[in-house]
Amino acid sequence: MKKITRLLFLAVTLMFTAFSMAQTTVTGTIMDAEMDAPLPGANIIEKGTTNGVSSDFNGYFTLITESTEGEIEISYVGYGKVVVKFSGSTSLGEVTLSSDNSLEEVVIIGSGIIDLAEDRKTPVAVSTITANQIREKAGNSDLPEVLKSTPSVQSVQAGGFGDGQLYLRGFDQTNTAFLLNGQPINGMEDGKMYWSNWSGVLDVANAVQVQRGLGASKLAISSVGGTVNIVTKTIDRKEGGFFQQMVGNDNYIKSTAYYSTGVNEKGWSFGALFGYWQGDGYVNYTQGQGQTYYISVGYQPNDNHAINFMLTGAPQWHAAAGSGDIQDFLDNGRRYNSWNFTGVNSDNNLHGGVYPGGRNIYHKPVANLSWDWTINDKSELSTVLYGSMGRGSFAQAQTSNGEVTYARGSNNNHNWYGLVTNYNNQLTENLNFNVGADVRLYNGIHFRDVREFMTIDSVSYSSGYSGGETYYLAEAGGINPWTVFFDPNTDHLQRFGYDYEEQINYAGIFTQLEYSKDQLSAFFQGALSNQSHVRTEFLNTSTPGKGEEGSKVNNIGFNLKAGAAYEITDMHKVFVNAGFYSRQPFHDILYVDDRGSNELYDPEIENEEITGFEAGYQFGGERIQANLNLYHTTWGNRTLVGNNGLDGVDYLSFQTFGVKQVHMGVELEVFTQPLHNLRVNGFISLGDWQYKDNATQRTFNEDGTEVGSELEVEIDGFNVGGAAQVTGGILADYEFLPRFSVDANWNFYNDMYSTGSLTEPTIAMPSYNTVDAGLSYKMLVGKDDRNSLQFRVNINNIFDEVYLESVNGNTAASSNPDENYKGVNTSNTGRFGYGRTWNTSIRFNF
Repeated sequence: MKKITRLLFLAVTLMFTAFSMAQTTVTGTIMDAEMDAPLPGANIIEKGTTNGVSSDFNGYFTLITESTEGEIEISYVGYGKVVVKFSGSTSLGEVTLSSDNSLEEVVIIGSGIIDLAEDRKTPVAVSTITANQIREKAGNSDLPEVLKSTPSVQSVQAGGFGDGQLYLRGFDQTNTAFLLNGQPINGMEDGKMYWSNWSGVLDVANAVQVQRGLGASKLAISSVGGTVNIVTKTIDRKEGGFFQQMVGNDNYIKSTAYYSTGVNEKGWSFGALFGYWQGDGYVNYTQGQGQTYYISVGYQPNDNHAINFMLTGAPQWHAAAGSGDIQDFLDNGRRYNSWNFTGVNSDNNLHGGVYPGGRNIYHKPVANLSWDWTINDKSELSTVLYGSMGRGSFAQAQTSNGEVTYARGSNNNHNWYGLVTNYNNQLTENLNFNVGADVRLYNGIHFRDVREFMTIDSVSYSSGYSGGETYYLAEAGGINPWTVFFDPNTDHLQRFGYDYEEQINYAGIFTQLEYSKDQLSAFFQGALSNQSHVRTEFLNTSTPGKGEEGSKVNNIGFNLKAGAAYEITDMHKVFVNAGFYSRQPFHDILYVDDRGSNELYDPEIENEEITGFEAGYQFGGERIQANLNLYHTTWGNRTLVGNNGLDGVDYLSFQTFGVKQVHMGVELEVFTQPLHNLRVNGFISLGDWQYKDNATQRTFNEDGTEVGSELEVEIDGFNVGGAAQVTGGILADYEFLPRFSVDANWNFYNDMYSTGSLTEPTIAMPSYNTVDAGLSYKMLVGKDDRNSLQFRVNINNIFDEVYLESVNGNTAASSNPDENYKGVNTSNTGRFGYGRTWNTSIRFNF
């Protein structure tokens, strides 16, 4: 027995020796330059191949290669790459990485779902905002404001808390895909984003990446303009947390606390964040308040499995800013709010004796369960199961003889569940394959009810359930987002105006094949999906509370993307990408607008067609890096619906189909570091966005019957409005003392046009520019300086620039100069941007 054992031992030893002789082993430890701590999850790749590994939680790695000499490329999301030569089996010791302009922290859980540009060798047009930049710049603003200093992005603040809008390459938020850890979060019905529902997302964000144009996402999503990836905290490497207190203009206060246990010896981790904010708002009578909560539980039983559960939400309410003619703002100032009422009983006043004309109330918890499974050294599977339950209302004041009688709630509730899974396999040394699925189940619940009674105690209604007889609504749902969530109105007899539900089910598959060898890389992506829609009416039915299901439609959509890149030298890279989307129309435009119809338009609305081309050049020097991108996007076969806003026999709705937009442009982004303590970055975007060809319009009466004949709508050559077609900016950051820095950014906007009726030309708006500045100081405290106090001051629009931020209307300039403002007729509806605002914060990190 002993001889057999020895022979087996000798055989194994000889096999191991032969294996070792045929292969080279490179080891080392990856370290964070600033923290002097290990970097787990760093990527170590043999240059010119796809052979690579990741560092473990101690930063250690072992790379086995068949080459006896060569180079390995070490990278970490948020840090500059390092290339190290090797010759034979060797230990590199400690390799230090420093942070750069990319993502600041690695995402450990769900990394196979989150399509970040750094994960692919073939580039896309991309800009990344790191966790530190978010922490410093966000202040009391929404995400669009944080992203405004990236190419082809414009933020429109709109008025109240959370009402901001983002434009990307001239496309609004409905045509830009927003992802939270790889999970789609645009509205399933209309593609819209409401930042008030996500007011806490910046508190838990590790990074935000803007992928312009085709982007890196493999999902069949609404990325006409691009994709915004919001990457949140998951598992922290070590125990710690922070307390932060912020104050700002117009009585804004925000308190936030976060703690993470880190990963214990058994692989468990826990993190939680809670916050509270309130403020009066820059625009008069747009006060609001809300909370933020985030809970994360992680478990890593071994090196092959990582599981994380996350729950986050941001219950809030805020008063809305009413619209007005430009002349109204000139007469009353930039803070003017036309939408408020006085004389309400003091018990119901919200602020200063004024009841708001409109108030947004919403609570949308989002939960997801992520699982990363490393199957073997060549394959892995990532899966995210998610769900959200939105409950909320837009409470609009109803008046009689100038007095508020009650607040009518327009409720937009939903239940949304989904699954995204992705399998990755390293087929060969040079070929990588991905395949996955995207499933979404959505139930939208829409109705009107009473949110709050003022001078009356019931509301009568004479249609709907009762066959035309009058019935009374005597229950009020309230204006507290927590109450709205846990006690929603489920009584159909306490609803009026409209009451219907939507079921939208989506199922898609996607795949990607990526090739990389030496200086050449290429990829192909494809996605195929089916989206079904059905509408159920509850109000206009014969039996109270019993819904009647309408026509059902299934739409097939797909996208195809391909690209290639060539690394001319270590400093120069070029790439080209192309793609085609056949995108299903949004639910909101599928059904005839006849006040409760379940019937589809006839003929049914067809898919939109989006074609994109882009090319780029990247330069990477030691003190200067630059990205140059060219793009051409054609968005065709669009269908738009709307109405004249009237009630009764004069009510008309319109369907305009065959609308085409062409957006083309060039973007240049430059990063420089002339001194070790000075960074100066800049960008410029030159766009040309126009409608092409003409469209066709159909008209329908209140019963949904088509009236009249089809009309040709002449739109060819009209400029696309809403965002500046030329933007530019310069950002500078100077550390004049250790951990004491000042920064500033200048933004310029030109070639802006109004929004309004599609049948008339848009009007040119005046250009404007703004300057923001900030000051940061970090004080090291505690034993061995392990803790810190961070102080931050932001001043936005420091020179108090007065500018028109948005205009809705098509009225040309008047021949009377007194009726114009900088060339814009003051009878148009518009809104001025915020004047000088500020915020300051103190943060204790432990």
